[in-house]
Amino acid sequence: MIMKMIMVVYNEALDIEVMEMLGQCDVKYYTKLNGVFGSGQASGVHLGNDIWPGRNNILYAACSEAQAKQILDCVTELRKKLAKEGIKAFVLPLEEMS
Repeated sequence: MIMKMIMVVYNEALDIEVMEMLGQCDVKYYTKLNGVFGSGQASGVHLGNDIWPGRNNILYAACSEAQAKQILDCVTELRKKLAKEGIKAFVLPLEEMS
């Protein structure tokens, strides 16, 4: 089976929505990094300070190609509803797991 690594980067304010989305996509195993900093084209700068408030979370999940597509579709729907908050998904090749 061909596996993919999906990375979802999102404003921490969307954590509940993203975790619900994972449940809807039947993602049981993931790694989540809370409170990361960065700058996005649509979401702007998040550095967790007074000048650039806000932080992001990053979620990684190893999954099948079909599940990666399903997650991408769900992220697309969330972007339509909550675009100002910032969420983006990336699919990466997963060459090996042990």
